[in-house]
Amino acid sequence: MAAEIIAGILIGTLLGTLSGLIPGIHANTMAGLLVAAESGLLAILGAPAVGVALFSALVVHTFTDCVPSTFFGVPDADTAISVLPAHALCMQGRGEEAVRLSAVGSGVSVLFVMPLFAVFILFLPGLQGYIDWWLGIILICVAGLLILSSESPEWSAAVFLLSGVLGVFAFRYAWLISHTSGVSSVLMPLLTGLFGISVLLRASGGTMPEQVHSGLCTGIEGRSLAWHAGLGTMAGAVVGWLPGLSNATANALLSPLFRAGSEGRGYIIATSAANTANAFLGLAALIALGRMRNGVMVVLDTIGMPSPLLIITGGVAAALCGLVITLVCGRGARFLGGVPVRGMSYAVIGVVALLAFFLTGLFGMFILVCATMVGLVPSLVNVRRVTCMGAVMVPVILFSLEIL
Repeated sequence: MAAEIIAGILIGTLLGTLSGLIPGIHANTMAGLLVAAESGLLAILGAPAVGVALFSALVVHTFTDCVPSTFFGVPDADTAISVLPAHALCMQGRGEEAVRLSAVGSGVSVLFVMPLFAVFILFLPGLQGYIDWWLGIILICVAGLLILSSESPEWSAAVFLLSGVLGVFAFRYAWLISHTSGVSSVLMPLLTGLFGISVLLRASGGTMPEQVHSGLCTGIEGRSLAWHAGLGTMAGAVVGWLPGLSNATANALLSPLFRAGSEGRGYIIATSAANTANAFLGLAALIALGRMRNGVMVVLDTIGMPSPLLIITGGVAAALCGLVITLVCGRGARFLGGVPVRGMSYAVIGVVALLAFFLTGLFGMFILVCATMVGLVPSLVNVRRVTCMGAVMVPVILFSLEIL
């Protein structure tokens, strides 16, 4: 059995690395590939090892998905907002630092999330009814804080509501996407347009600056690192447990606490920690409540949950692998120095558009175009792009209040 579990961790690590490094590919997509090969893998490895492979892929993805968002400015559903300060560091020649901050934030969150995992399973199921009822009210308060803390509350509210209308439309008609994971698949063109292509279209000329290698240190003292990672872990805990929320929502929860500039590095740590914590606490929600927060959890529930201790151990081992792989990938930044920025931006836009068409079809392309147009508005009216998170928050608010 030990050999099969190790094989499952390695398979999951490989799939999570691929899904993280390819823009627009989510761990749910790799889960779908595992489902396609499910009968063969179950016969060879057994259900526990396949379950460990699925969870390992999800965990490793939360480490490696910072690489394309940092160097190419293309987010997936988990890095939608953190792409902004990370890509800004890359354009200053500090892309490797941004990747390292993200990797360390994810790694520290694994330490913080373990006690939370036990607390959630033991105490929160009895409070779930009250939590579900208050979800919409909580998100309305968060949205209000997000808008009122912005440079121009009026324009921020307009962008938030505009993106919210687009999000409601996208989720309501997600069934037009031919793939089985329609609701989750629509996040790819929606968030890529809002936070990726709209940024790349405004890319300046010139060349990518030489990327500086500054060693393995993060440049942030231990207390500050723990504080930012702790904030991110708590945000990930909230969205990992509450129904209908995603990692992108965790990033939105964190955004009012940070400002651009000096705190951008702390924000990278916090959002990365939130993404990794969300993966582990989404598993806690499945164990305690039988609620499935993403496609990986759906497949886990289908094949039968392995022992919680076994799958958590596999996830921690995969997290160590993900940390090392992400740090190694960050060193690849040195090959980007001198690359024409505008040409690279247009090439990335073309690749992402093709991926969106392949993954989501004509409806996804329509959402991508609309989201890109909405994503251009914040820079025109000089408000923070984080207000575009209305695309996720408004549908969840309406759903939780049973309006949608």
